[in-house]
Amino acid sequence: MKDSFWISPEAEPGAEALFRGTFHLARDGRIQIQMVGASWYQVWLDGKWLLEGPLRYASERPEFQFEEIKLTSGSHVLAIHARHEGVETRILKATPPYLWCRICDQDRDVAIQWKGTPLALQAKSDSWIPTAQPHRINPQLGWVERRDTRLEPDGWKGSEFDDAEWRATTKGASQLPEPVPANLSSVQTFVHRLTPLAEGPLARTFGYENDEPAFAFFSRDRACRDLPVKGKWRLYDLGRVRLGRPSITMDLPAGTVVEMAYAEALTNGRVAPFINLSCGPSCNLDRFFARGGKQTFTPLLPKGGRFLEVHVLGVTSDQGFPQAEYLERCYHPPTEAAFHCGDPLLEKIWCAGAETHRACTEDALTDNPTRERGQWVGDAAATGMDNAAVLFHDLRLCRRSLVQAALCAREDGLVAALSPGTVCHMTSYAFLWVAAVQHYFRCTGDRALLEELWPAAQKNFAALKPFLGPEGLRNQAGQTFIDWGYRVEEPADTATNLFLLGALREMCDWAKQLGHGPESHQKQAEELDKILRTRLQDRLKAGGWKAVGYHSAALGLRFGLVEDETGCLDYLAAHLRDCFPNQPDAPRNDDPLTFEARLITPYFAHYVFPLFLERNRTDFVLEQVRQGWGWLIGDGRTTLPEVFDTRWSHCHQWGGCPTWQMSRYLLGLRPRLDLGPDTFEYCLAPGSLRQARGRLPHPNGGWIH
Repeated sequence: MKDSFWISPEAEPGAEALFRGTFHLARDGRIQIQMVGASWYQVWLDGKWLLEGPLRYASERPEFQFEEIKLTSGSHVLAIHARHEGVETRILKATPPYLWCRICDQDRDVAIQWKGTPLALQAKSDSWIPTAQPHRINPQLGWVERRDTRLEPDGWKGSEFDDAEWRATTKGASQLPEPVPANLSSVQTFVHRLTPLAEGPLARTFGYENDEPAFAFFSRDRACRDLPVKGKWRLYDLGRVRLGRPSITMDLPAGTVVEMAYAEALTNGRVAPFINLSCGPSCNLDRFFARGGKQTFTPLLPKGGRFLEVHVLGVTSDQGFPQAEYLERCYHPPTEAAFHCGDPLLEKIWCAGAETHRACTEDALTDNPTRERGQWVGDAAATGMDNAAVLFHDLRLCRRSLVQAALCAREDGLVAALSPGTVCHMTSYAFLWVAAVQHYFRCTGDRALLEELWPAAQKNFAALKPFLGPEGLRNQAGQTFIDWGYRVEEPADTATNLFLLGALREMCDWAKQLGHGPESHQKQAEELDKILRTRLQDRLKAGGWKAVGYHSAALGLRFGLVEDETGCLDYLAAHLRDCFPNQPDAPRNDDPLTFEARLITPYFAHYVFPLFLERNRTDFVLEQVRQGWGWLIGDGRTTLPEVFDTRWSHCHQWGGCPTWQMSRYLLGLRPRLDLGPDTFEYCLAPGSLRQARGRLPHPNGGWIH
């Protein structure tokens, strides 16, 4: 990457730097600013905020974001505040620090003169107390911010700042390939004005605070009945779980400590800045030291949560918070789609699913905005793509997920389950990937994706050959995930093989679409069909549907291997009604490591509910939606949790399948643009519901009422 630059060849993990790039335009006009980097950055143009990034990318193919803007002739300045994570995250792999920026004026590149300086984050101290050590947000994400703003050059973003003492940057900082343009619109910033939910006095109770900043924050005395007041706190409700950055203006003495902490739910009325199920320590907060005087405190990186709690330490007088805003990072604006059926609960659940999906969109379709921000194929291939298709015209986040999964394939060709930062591979998700590519084609008519990913699809199946045998695909092929609570069978898991059967059938159709022969995949599908039919029949004879199991029964029916459809549906309905939250005393999904047959999840309802909807049993599905998802939005929750338990994420892509299912089956149209433009499948299944009306995005633009 020849135009990449940084201030030095190396940097410590968590280090930050400031850059200024001056350029000159000979004439008025529109320019395009292109950016990518190794880690997070914020960019200003002539002192005005412009963009944040980078967009996540596979190391094999970096992608730049771009903004077009109209500028007058003359000199201009780009100012960049950049972080070097130096550790692998869900978003990006760890690479040497670099930035890459190009300005295009029509058909020519504009020369940029770059200067930079390291940003000291804390002052040197002669104290015997050790210097504060950096803390990770959690093992999936980067570093907690700890910034002494007294050390930041005043006015450095503006055109008039004197950067004579800043150093020239080092070129060729990255050995990655030359970047290509990302096939995405700009990730948007939505500004929300904040009003405090509560406030009060504050006193420290734990020292030294740098030892455990999250615990120090959580343990402070917010009543001060016995301790003297030495600070103040304010609590804000963001309305729903969001990804973003607070921006709060205060007038404070120099050196005042300001901390901002985030959580998806309150713990005894306050924010606990810990992220559950992080697989390690977590610290979901930011710390600033005030410069002195009126100042706006805005973190560099976005973080997730619904509730924001701000602590101002060492201040007893009430200077107030004259302006408090939240800058939400989100790909989509609020949806213009709609669903109405006369049932307030169902309509509320539909809206919660829509906002949950939107909260999990940024530069990727993510699982959740707080704990991981991970791009999992299972989120795009299941609820994510279907919800996107009933809410928005732009499905490119789903497309990008599928492409990056292929770019991050295992050495033998198995496509990635998680990418492009931390990468992992699962056979079950590799099969969902095949179905998702085909589903995307049916929703959009984008034949180019089939052509682009066909070589990856062939390699994906070639990776399985060493592990195929008379029992189907053996588990040695790789990790598999079917559902929370599901125990994988040895040596060849039935549910995994059922997903494989579905993928083989999709490969046959994919091959035909491109004019290739489907014979090899057809033969494999026929052989696996026989194996699985025999296995399901043997188990059914030996122990009834319970011996088959909830997941295998549902997938067997989905893929046409069940003869007694009524008996299967009755079993599935009985199982659902026997589990929490239908049965309050049933086992709870309180641990990801729990293997418990008597569990159901919002995720697997994505596969189960259409089995009922397509067989004239809609009323049962609506009963389950009211019962289960009514429980999910209880206690004031406005986004949908990951599972039927509040100790997991409170905003997860997997929670929202009723949104797409109600939009499709109660309004009655499913796009089939693989068959031709303006082509739809009629799929109305209203049950006893007396009315439904709504608004769906037409894949080619406009709206269907």
